[in-house]
Amino acid sequence: MIKYRLHNGLRVVMEQIPTCRSVSFGIWVKTGSRNEKPEDNGISHFIEHMLFKGTERHNAKEIAEIFDGIGGNVNAFTSKEYTCYYCKVLDDHLPLAMDVLADMFFNSTFDETELEKEKNVIFEEISMYEDTPDDLVHDLLAKAAYGTHPLGYTILGTQENLNRMKPDDLRRYMKQYYNSENIVISIAGNIDDSVREMIEQHFGSFEHSGSETDYIAPDFLGDLIFHAKKTEQNHICLSLPGLSLQEDNLYPMVLLNNAIGGGMSSRLFQEIREKRGLAYSVYSYHSSHIDSGMFTIYTGTAPKQTEEVLKVTMELLEDIAVNGITDSELNKGKEQLKGSLILSLESTGSRMNRLGKNELMTGKHYSLDEMIDRINSVQMDHVRELTKTLFSTPFALSMVGQSDAALKEFRRDQLVNL
Repeated sequence: MIKYRLHNGLRVVMEQIPTCRSVSFGIWVKTGSRNEKPEDNGISHFIEHMLFKGTERHNAKEIAEIFDGIGGNVNAFTSKEYTCYYCKVLDDHLPLAMDVLADMFFNSTFDETELEKEKNVIFEEISMYEDTPDDLVHDLLAKAAYGTHPLGYTILGTQENLNRMKPDDLRRYMKQYYNSENIVISIAGNIDDSVREMIEQHFGSFEHSGSETDYIAPDFLGDLIFHAKKTEQNHICLSLPGLSLQEDNLYPMVLLNNAIGGGMSSRLFQEIREKRGLAYSVYSYHSSHIDSGMFTIYTGTAPKQTEEVLKVTMELLEDIAVNGITDSELNKGKEQLKGSLILSLESTGSRMNRLGKNELMTGKHYSLDEMIDRINSVQMDHVRELTKTLFSTPFALSMVGQSDAALKEFRRDQLVNL
């Protein structure tokens, strides 16, 4: 891994992989829905869309045709805390791909006609999301956990907010957050030293300086939100405060999650789906932000089974809170984690993502051997201590379904004093 700064201070991280013929290139910006205010919620995601709608040199169709014509792909995504614009192409086509992506990033016109058309596209995206209850329930969970804190905002925003937005609003937001301290260039694949000159040519003249995004850590509220919707299933999320990206004991958290609901051999999957047949989809996951995190359990089940699913889930969690996980679960989790980590490194896209996110959010990078050593070093005492902390807070809970009757007797604090 090579890390350096351009003459204007812009950070670059890159990894040479001479055994492949592809290159993944990304522009990472430290801004997302967490940076927004209630009245402009959705603007980060809107900007992401608009950067594909034309520059002074290329219209939207020409941009698509260029990448299709070289057999590559170009895309972007917006999260709570960052936005990424990226492409993956054959190594021979990197000069053209970087030229076009840099043009989109710096010279998008935000044409008024295209802006209004793209608003409607995002309206449809919002409608699609709201028609997908197993996605919607996760947005409601963020609100139940964080309330009015920006981490509780949706990434897509609202139709009301988008309707008000004009090109100058997007430009003002970019001027504030798209500065040299908030941007990282990440590249991985079959590259050589000549790529430095290419990056300097396209990004070295960027002169917009500013301060790096600073955040206020959220309080975990642990509220309950029920959203009435005509569905065949109840979609349920339970959440507890997790760990931030800055904490050293992330690997014990990942291993604990694997044992609870991180795979097909996990306790949740085996007990609720395989043994009892109460759900098709049941899983847990841990998500980290720069200063906070969430451990979440999701289940989709029939209304008549909801009460039983909640009961079984709490019994399972109580057993882990009191007795911990087994040596077998810990060792299996370590091998699972190492396997998924090593397999992910076979993709230039995954390597580019890892480099870009790590540099943008923490500035820390670990080699594969260092990561494996950190996984192997996790002891049962680390997991027990984490488990004790994890279950010391009442759950946040969200549910999408036709009735909240199953929640009437459910106590979200029942594990607190175990």
